[in-house]
Amino acid sequence: MGDRIRRLVAGALGVLAVFTALTAPAPAEAAASTLGAAAAQSGRYFGAAIAAGKLGVSAYTTIAGREFNMVTAENEMKIDATEPNRGQFNFTNADRIYNWAVQNGKRVRGHTLAWHSQQPGWMQSLSGSTLRQAMINHINGVMAHYKGKIYAWDVVNEAFADGNSGGRRDSNLQRTGNDWIEAAFRTARTADPAAKLCYNDYNIENWTWAKTQGVYNMVRDFKQRGVPIDCVGFQSHFNSGSPYNSNFRTTLQSFAALGVDVAITELDIQGASATTYANVTKDCLAVPRCVGITVWGVRDSDSWRPGDTPLLFDGNGNKKPAYTSVLNALNAGSPS
Repeated sequence: MGDRIRRLVAGALGVLAVFTALTAPAPAEAAASTLGAAAAQSGRYFGAAIAAGKLGVSAYTTIAGREFNMVTAENEMKIDATEPNRGQFNFTNADRIYNWAVQNGKRVRGHTLAWHSQQPGWMQSLSGSTLRQAMINHINGVMAHYKGKIYAWDVVNEAFADGNSGGRRDSNLQRTGNDWIEAAFRTARTADPAAKLCYNDYNIENWTWAKTQGVYNMVRDFKQRGVPIDCVGFQSHFNSGSPYNSNFRTTLQSFAALGVDVAITELDIQGASATTYANVTKDCLAVPRCVGITVWGVRDSDSWRPGDTPLLFDGNGNKKPAYTSVLNALNAGSPS
């Protein structure tokens, strides 16, 4: 009898254990420990601008490889770098960044195809229909090289004027005709139908600003007329002259309502306020079509404005309070 009772008790305990295992709540998912992994929890990315000249610096690549899951070439895919002489393309440094990204499991944003700045001398000397054709040839040449490989392209960069006009920036490209942006996007769609096509600009984060409204009106017009545009990039270089405003979320929501993705493409914040970094992150998380955030550089010493100490890692590669605030916001964000 003793053995039988022991067997019955053991059996009952076994059934109870199985029942408990089946009905007990699953343990909470552990918070992600890197920016890219935390962003991926809600289907987003967290990226950084990468410089080819720093890919040999282990302190730099260690952070970049660990933390980010999207890469933008800081300068190496711009016009002067990729077509230094007319009709002669050079992708040496651009490919260094692209290959490093892919080898480390990251996607790549292309930046940028048509821009009034960082044009090589030969392009600066052109005008009219000759310049227009050179722009089209450049877009075709660069996009052909990376066809099917780039997640999204900043097709046109910084085409609107600062100030209160809400109009276009005067540039050699603008003087080829007001349809130059449309021509760039139509060219890009044909060149690589798989890539998302973005318009990218700065000082368009504040919903009340004329520049923001000017870009909004262009995107609305493009969507109404069937001009191919998939996304708008908000550079988000926040500083005392262009501070973060809580209406940034309204801006992201308003553009997304036009039927385009939105992305924060070149984020840096003067002084790296942990609160502001968290707010920007939460703004993206609150908008389902906000696909991700890219910071413009890895460490403060890599920034284009290092004196502002605007990034998430200090010059020694240490995580700053802003890093923790962003990571916490990403981990707390709900999937959308």
